[in-house]
Amino acid sequence: MTTFLTLAVLVLVAIAIWQLTKIFELSQLKTAKYQIATDSDNKNNGYMLFAFLVFIYGITIFSFWKYGKFLLPEAGSAHGEEYDYLMLVSFIIIFIVQTITQALLHYFGYKYRGKEGQKALFYADNDRLEFIWTIIPVIVLAGLILWGLYTWTNIMDVNDEDDPLIVELYAQQFNWTARYGGADNVLGGANVRMIDIDKANVLGLDESDSYAADDVIVKELHLPVGRKVNFKMRSQDVLHSAYMPHFRAQMNCVPGMITQFSFTPIHTTEEMRSNPDIMEKVKRTNKIRAEKSENSGEVLDPWQFDYILLCNKICGKSHYNMQMKIVVETEEEYNEWMKGQSTFAETVMKDDSNPTASVGE
Repeated sequence: MTTFLTLAVLVLVAIAIWQLTKIFELSQLKTAKYQIATDSDNKNNGYMLFAFLVFIYGITIFSFWKYGKFLLPEAGSAHGEEYDYLMLVSFIIIFIVQTITQALLHYFGYKYRGKEGQKALFYADNDRLEFIWTIIPVIVLAGLILWGLYTWTNIMDVNDEDDPLIVELYAQQFNWTARYGGADNVLGGANVRMIDIDKANVLGLDESDSYAADDVIVKELHLPVGRKVNFKMRSQDVLHSAYMPHFRAQMNCVPGMITQFSFTPIHTTEEMRSNPDIMEKVKRTNKIRAEKSENSGEVLDPWQFDYILLCNKICGKSHYNMQMKIVVETEEEYNEWMKGQSTFAETVMKDDSNPTASVGE
């Protein structure tokens, strides 16, 4: 496939150079008469328009068939279904309009090609036609925009209803850290000016804030299925973007301010691993890894699906490596995991003479 695309690009570049040469020749004052387009030339150009129309439809169908399997599977969040449906409707409308307009464009290019002795009709205007081709896009776009604003408002409604779990996502070059509100589900105060590396206070938590004492700091994010999660996001250095594709969630992490996003996980990690699309992706990926292991001699362990948190801003040279595993599990499993984590008071605040205390994993 790469070879085909390379050849296609080279051919298109050659055609572009040839066309530029022809344009230069035609721009000269002493252009030969034989370089003026004839009826045969115009007819051939019309046929080439049809050929190009077939090509763009063909490459579109091929792309759906070849690369459709790389789309994201069903959403793992409650709002994801509405998000995906809006996206699907938008794509369908765009595809239909593109198909019709491209067909008309190429057809009229052929039908009204230049012919010797034929003079083009001067058609000043038609109020009815102009009204039709103006009002239809206005109605369609207004509908999509209003629907999108309604969906956006629902998705971005970060509130404290339904007893949400409060989690902070802390971004820095080039890793993520998560912080839970602990038993009281309230995050303690924090500021980058309070970061104390010697005491392992890497998030800058305010040690004088009583709410910070039971905060839990981890490097792997665990979420209980079916429970709403309110994320509070901070950045230590540059602009990052917390991107969780399987939850259809993304929010910028901006230095100096707290941004928010909320969603409810609806499928555990194990349930998603049983999804047919995920199983097929795992199968394809492990086949590739097995082939690479056989050819290179480097043993690559089989891959299995996990939810993941990525940075969707190019934040520096190691941006590609900025990711965190997300585990969605039952409430009981989540509570059991949380029992095994150390609080801020048990690590950083426990013994000021021990600067090597580390956060929970």
